[in-house]
Amino acid sequence: MKFRIVSAAALAAALTVAGCSGSPAGTPSAGSDAKSFEFWSFTGINAKGSAAEYKAIKPDIQIKLTEVGGAQETAQALTTALAGGKVPDLVLIQGDDLPKFVQQPQNFVDLRTMGADKIKGDYLDWVISQSTAKDGSIIGIPTDVGGMAIAYRADLFKDAGLPTDREEVGKLWPTWDAFIETGKKYKAATGKAFIDNAAISVYSQVVNQGQEKYYDPSGNAVYDRSPQVKTAFDQALKAVAAGITAKQSSFTDGWSAAMKKGDFAVVAAPVWLLGAIRDNAPDTKGKWDIATIPGGSGNWGGSFLAIPKAAKNPKAAWDYIAATQSPQGQLNHFSQARSLPSTPSVYKDPKLTSVKDPFFSGAPIGTIYTDSLLGLKPFLIGPDSTTIGTEFTNAIQNVEQGKGDPAKAWDAAVTNIKNAIGS
Repeated sequence: MKFRIVSAAALAAALTVAGCSGSPAGTPSAGSDAKSFEFWSFTGINAKGSAAEYKAIKPDIQIKLTEVGGAQETAQALTTALAGGKVPDLVLIQGDDLPKFVQQPQNFVDLRTMGADKIKGDYLDWVISQSTAKDGSIIGIPTDVGGMAIAYRADLFKDAGLPTDREEVGKLWPTWDAFIETGKKYKAATGKAFIDNAAISVYSQVVNQGQEKYYDPSGNAVYDRSPQVKTAFDQALKAVAAGITAKQSSFTDGWSAAMKKGDFAVVAAPVWLLGAIRDNAPDTKGKWDIATIPGGSGNWGGSFLAIPKAAKNPKAAWDYIAATQSPQGQLNHFSQARSLPSTPSVYKDPKLTSVKDPFFSGAPIGTIYTDSLLGLKPFLIGPDSTTIGTEFTNAIQNVEQGKGDPAKAWDAAVTNIKNAIGS
């Protein structure tokens, strides 16, 4: 769930929001109902499945689920709801959208009052720190992380005379330069594009592999001078210049159609994107496989469950969090939905390590994706990370589509960012 960028659906025509009055953090308001709660989620992550899993163990609980729209649409709806005083009992917030809410912890229940102080050690420390405010309050519990890998069409690699074994494929690209060179070989052999696009399958991967992204550890915006960001941007433009992209923007109808037809052979696939491949190209089952990502590690994605301060039924919402986001709960969810746990105690559990995904040629996805997180020293996510990232990917897409000058793309992106965030 969690990082993720997902296919945005139309905003729900109406949000069935219960009117509520404020109450002390962790204390149900008058008339609260411990048997039901309202839950806002974003689309593309099978929230209905998560709710169904919970109802299987708590059949007397009523969950009023609204899939608001894409992750950013859900964050915007929450912002509006917080200003208007009408909020859900539980809300899913994507990691990149979380910082703006952490800066206003008074709008949320401090989950330490519900028991989060006793379980915070269950989670990767760099993940739980993202939802911890300066005053120490915890406003969200992490649901997942976004370990990174590369999905590739083994059958198309075979046609191109490239290795097909996942270990050998991973050795083709120890670096992103080697990845692009592999793409050139593939195109020379087949005449077809190697990857879907440069903005997501190159830039958004490289930029999430460093220790500093758009903000420095002190919270200062450094997007315009971060070596990691510039490296990622330049690598994406190299891929465009090499002519190895299909110019298909992720999650569009064209992207789906091209994936079905085999118009490209590779998609950078953080764990949460595997579902999109299954859904958009079901007839390609068994043709895909998973290899390590250039550089070997990284994280893109992850989400958090939070309870607004004015929630009518905070106890029911917390019970859901406690049950579904425990190490065992996240492990069970991985077995159902392939949502990578944020609880490292289960990373060696056979229920995770033994999982082999038949859609992806039996790839041991639990091991591949958790290995990509080992030793990771992540970067700080800031309040405008989503906006900054969007402008950089837009600039790359413009060049890819022939609408932008590669020599001016970086400066144009930086200018647009400064205009958007005011600094």
